[in-house]
Amino acid sequence: MDKQEESKSRTKVSIRFYNDREVRAVWDEEKNKWWFSAVDIVAAITESPNPRKYWSVLKTRLKKADIELTTKCSQLKLMAADGKKYATDCFLQDDIADLVKLIPSKMTTDFLDWFTYSDNTIDGRSRKKAYTFLESNLVADKDVGTVKALQQIHSYIFGGLYDFAGEIRTKNISKGNFTFCMVDYLEQNLKKIEQMPENTFDKIVDKYVEMNVAHPFMEGNGRSTRIWLDLIFKKRLGKCVDWSKIAKNEYLNAMIESPVDSSKIRVLLKQALTDKIDDREIFIKGIDYSYYYEEHSGDSLS
Repeated sequence: MDKQEESKSRTKVSIRFYNDREVRAVWDEEKNKWWFSAVDIVAAITESPNPRKYWSVLKTRLKKADIELTTKCSQLKLMAADGKKYATDCFLQDDIADLVKLIPSKMTTDFLDWFTYSDNTIDGRSRKKAYTFLESNLVADKDVGTVKALQQIHSYIFGGLYDFAGEIRTKNISKGNFTFCMVDYLEQNLKKIEQMPENTFDKIVDKYVEMNVAHPFMEGNGRSTRIWLDLIFKKRLGKCVDWSKIAKNEYLNAMIESPVDSSKIRVLLKQALTDKIDDREIFIKGIDYSYYYEEHSGDSLS
């Protein structure tokens, strides 16, 4: 791997989700574009039991057919399921459409629709802003765990996308059969939550669960509150959550139960705690999974 490729491997990474399958990507600062894993794309749109082998065979065939696209392939280091980084064939975002069209699959059109529009939605645009939250140093240490901090997070992520970014809601909202804190009691309830202690893991989780039940914003509560929770863990315990270790359905089900029984969400969060509080890749993965939780979340309370 040459120095240019090594440089790319150290830039920010992302995990997108297509039909619950991970599609890893690496950001190229020089080109201002994403590189996407070819193997992950193969896995996402085919039913191959061994997508790595599938891609290897396909790449060989494309080279023999003198398909120019293969010359645009670059090997970058991406983290695998075992936590180690391996050289992985990647293509720039501009070449993904051409690549996908060469892979026999009934999912081609649907994947391209997802790939083309996923970054242009409110979720896609706010996620890009969330990636830069760490560098913003927006929340002062003294404000961590406050309603003000949560409003700052929400405003940063959704500013310019929602006209209510950072503003406490003035309407009642519900999800499924669950009604969040009524507006008449919301301000008073938020003051009580703000004053809840944060000196132990269990007390921090209690505060998180109560803030989730309060649901102070019209939209974007889960994504903002998970960042808020991580800031509290970081300040009080020197830990943060590696959200990639918490499966989507397990998290959503645990949050549904949390207003009555928070034991499951406690177990999930405790098992996923890490001391890598300054690891940018952990943070970026956390944002990706946080947004993934919100996709078709149905009656979840996040």
